[in-house]
Amino acid sequence: MKKTGWIILGVIVVLVLWVFSGYNGLVEKQEQATTELANVQTQYQRRADMMPQLAKIVKAYAKHEKETFEAVTKARAAVGQVKLDASNLTEAKLKEYTAAQGELANAFSKLMVVAEKYPELKASENFKSLQIQEEGTENRISEARRKYNDAVQAYNQTARKMPTALIAGIFNFQTMPKFEAAAGAEKAPDLDL
Repeated sequence: MKKTGWIILGVIVVLVLWVFSGYNGLVEKQEQATTELANVQTQYQRRADMMPQLAKIVKAYAKHEKETFEAVTKARAAVGQVKLDASNLTEAKLKEYTAAQGELANAFSKLMVVAEKYPELKASENFKSLQIQEEGTENRISEARRKYNDAVQAYNQTARKMPTALIAGIFNFQTMPKFEAAAGAEKAPDLDL
């Protein structure tokens, strides 16, 4: 084989290795982002699972707060209706999911306002325990969302930067949406019951 043949072969080998490396890097970052999305969903599910127990305790003390309990039930049902699929994640679907979670958080806030009206409820050990767990869950949700957004940022940057963008285009790696603050999040919610 002539010297030119070896050079061409070397260039082809380097290009193939570069494509493999770029592709594997994209897959790794995409998997990290989808794993973080699953972690976010786990934390949201934890909150949804706590709601019936908390509502039951509050309901025992505040039997006439029917509207608040209906709002909690409705919000929890709405959360169960919206599913995220990491392989087909769109910005619209992520916003719909976030909106449903926001409704559940709002219903929970109203439930806490109801609880404030009942000193004997606030003194209940079961209620205190659930309140502490819920606070921890909200912190976990916030942290999981932050980690997801960090992973998506790393993935999106890799997928959009040259020369990896060429590989992303060839193998159809799409950018992923990030969690954003809900519309109106800059102002405090109205909890006037």
